[in-house]
Amino acid sequence: MSDTKQEIKLSRSEAREQAFMLLFSRSFVQEPLEDTLADAEELFEGGVCDYARVVVMGIEAVQDEIDADIARFLKKGWSLSRISRTSLTILRLAVYEIKFLDSIPDSVSVNEAVELAKKYTIDESGFVNGILGAFIRSREGAAQ
Repeated sequence: MSDTKQEIKLSRSEAREQAFMLLFSRSFVQEPLEDTLADAEELFEGGVCDYARVVVMGIEAVQDEIDADIARFLKKGWSLSRISRTSLTILRLAVYEIKFLDSIPDSVSVNEAVELAKKYTIDESGFVNGILGAFIRSREGAAQ
């Protein structure tokens, strides 16, 4: 058996889901990002894909900014700590894509986030959609 990994071509949705899994696992540990990525190489067939690696590293670099963006659209009296880890991870991923990845249409980021929420949360997809919708509307208003 060869020591070289066979490259696996993932769809963007699969790569996004891989990024979600990495980000979610990071919410439970306080280890260097490099360690998380190295550990994950064995978890995913073909290793961590380039998209997931870039997105996770990008979110790590600007997480405080992303969290501030999310917090702006929470109901009065709510804080980030009140959001489930799963939904917060999905929101961070989508907000990062919307703000920093011009190659992905906002509507695609929102739709994919809602689909992740449907798959990994119990009835929080509407919440995720609402926060992301408000975030996009605020950006559109600021651009005018």
